[in-house]
Amino acid sequence: MRVGIVGTGAISAKHALAYRNIGFEIVACTNHTASKGQAFAAEHGAEYVTTVEELCRHPKVDYVDLCTFPDFRLPVVELCAVNGKHLLVQKPMAIDLVTARKMISVADSAGIQLGVVSQRRFDDSTMFLKRAIQQGRLGRILEADAYVKWHRSTEYYSRPIKGSWQVEGGGALINQGIHQIDLLLSLIGPVARVSAEWQLGALHRIESEDIVNALLRYQNGATGVIQASTAIWPGFPERVEIHGTKGTAILTGDKLTAWDIQDDAGEPAPVEVKSASGASDPMAISVVPFERQFLDFADACLKGRTPLCSGEDGYRALDLVLRIYDSCRNAN
Repeated sequence: MRVGIVGTGAISAKHALAYRNIGFEIVACTNHTASKGQAFAAEHGAEYVTTVEELCRHPKVDYVDLCTFPDFRLPVVELCAVNGKHLLVQKPMAIDLVTARKMISVADSAGIQLGVVSQRRFDDSTMFLKRAIQQGRLGRILEADAYVKWHRSTEYYSRPIKGSWQVEGGGALINQGIHQIDLLLSLIGPVARVSAEWQLGALHRIESEDIVNALLRYQNGATGVIQASTAIWPGFPERVEIHGTKGTAILTGDKLTAWDIQDDAGEPAPVEVKSASGASDPMAISVVPFERQFLDFADACLKGRTPLCSGEDGYRALDLVLRIYDSCRNAN
């Protein structure tokens, strides 16, 4: 597959490494800062083009990989729709539900695939746990929690757009915790009710939250907790804890670190101790799940099937984030 990348910031470097590893070609890229886009193009053997419009109509591009801040989404979907290009967008898929729904509608009407990057679904540990839950190995799910107690430096938030409502849509939850939100929704299912509180700029000089705590009631009756922060020194690996009537599974970083199940049988659990996490360094994450998601998205484009993490999946994760934010505002 041949990919065009819009936005050549930090995450695009991870994407580029994944593409190289799986044999995909980055044929073109663009960035509003020409020098950055040109440097990326030179490093990865791509053509630098000056506008998004030019990239989306590039004859060699099979799909577009959108790696910009989340306030710039719908115009690219519309350009891809006009030019018949599939589109993979970095999380979160948007900063409001109206835009997210419009993105899905435009893509559907044009017959193009819309995927949302949520690479944690493609960890070996996550895929095993999903199968195990579906097989009933944990019994009836009682509690499903996510803890993202990370640290981000003052320098990380030095640009005014970081942690802003207008550009990033919020802080720790929508930018860091959304991966774990997507995992909870994928593993456990929809959330019926939320109650939440936050601290705005508890440590950092940002307008949004760098600490948030939420209580959940899932539609299946289970309860849960979500904690997301970028203010916890020195930063600890994120965890997802699933507790059922037959036992407990814990994901730490990208690994299954606990599997304590009564009278368990079946596929051996891939329990490991050492994991990769972006707890204190955003780039200290494995590239393998990106590779798997990109391969899945390319296969979906070629076969006309829905990718494993679709626009609808991205919408559900964003919806829960915004419901938590609404609860926080109503609590204050």
